[in-house]
Amino acid sequence: MTSRALGVPTIDLSVDRSIVSQQIVIACEEYGFFRLINHGVSNAIISRVEEESFRFFAKPGSEKQQAGPPNPLGYGCRTIGLQGDTGELEYLLLPAANPPSVSQSSKLISNNDLQIISCVVNEYVQAVRRLTCDILDLVAEGLCLGDNFVLSRLINNVESDAVFRVNHYPPLDQTAKAFIPAPKFILQDDKIANNGDHPSRVGLGEHSDPQILTIMRSNDVGGFQIFSHDGLWISIPPNPTEFCVIVGDTFQALTNDRFKSARHRVMENFNDKPRLSMMYFGAPSLDATICPIPRMVSSLIHYRPFTWRELKKAAYSQRLADRRLDLFKYNHNQNNEKKKC
Repeated sequence: MTSRALGVPTIDLSVDRSIVSQQIVIACEEYGFFRLINHGVSNAIISRVEEESFRFFAKPGSEKQQAGPPNPLGYGCRTIGLQGDTGELEYLLLPAANPPSVSQSSKLISNNDLQIISCVVNEYVQAVRRLTCDILDLVAEGLCLGDNFVLSRLINNVESDAVFRVNHYPPLDQTAKAFIPAPKFILQDDKIANNGDHPSRVGLGEHSDPQILTIMRSNDVGGFQIFSHDGLWISIPPNPTEFCVIVGDTFQALTNDRFKSARHRVMENFNDKPRLSMMYFGAPSLDATICPIPRMVSSLIHYRPFTWRELKKAAYSQRLADRRLDLFKYNHNQNNEKKKC
């Protein structure tokens, strides 16, 4: 069944497929986001990735630096991207190609601990890629695209540019907590909304993901928020047994704006334990052509054809919060009715 606890849908993947496909489509239209339960990914696999990630982040900084800097893969701390964005986190970014090749990172990393993480992550990535493809097949069914694999083929490809990332948000020290007010929340229309946007409380700033879909799992420490279409920041309560599914910019373009990529952020960690989140970013091959699927175009086509390589380059060359998808939009004053991809 689907519930709307705290304003966002939670979808049970174990119910009838025809029902789930419609629920996912509605969630992607209304929020660009949903929570997924009974997803079929082994808790044992998830726990191993979490355990090895915590083990890595507990290492001295000098050892962790052996995996960096993230250019684009590797270890990063506070610095996000190449344009001066920062955050209150450290992270590890690894390839998640198909077939599994996280061990590619060994070319960058000689650290034995990273070899262990690579092995564990390979197994996790395989499971989450299958889940991502299943979600995309359900979307294709729900949208009646005719070809139920037209979306999943973009990710289930030997040249997929998918990546896996682990974010680690250490708790604020007691001194910082004394000077920074904890976030205040208000209950409004069954949503928990942030009451004010004090910049010092943001651990990872507002952004959308450029890929097709992001599958995120976090531990039991909160802080993750999505921005609703009606202008509210919605806090997503942490639940280690579920996944958060986030629509990316590429998916928005493929659906000609029927789905909207979800803008999201993470607040600073006021808990006494660290927040750990792991993300699989499902992406096509670098030279895959992205444009609205014909069934998604009723009159105006909103985006010119572009490659994933172009969008990825735009994402790395702009600030975190920039809306890079706008670079590929047609001018609606132009005659672009029913243009083919």
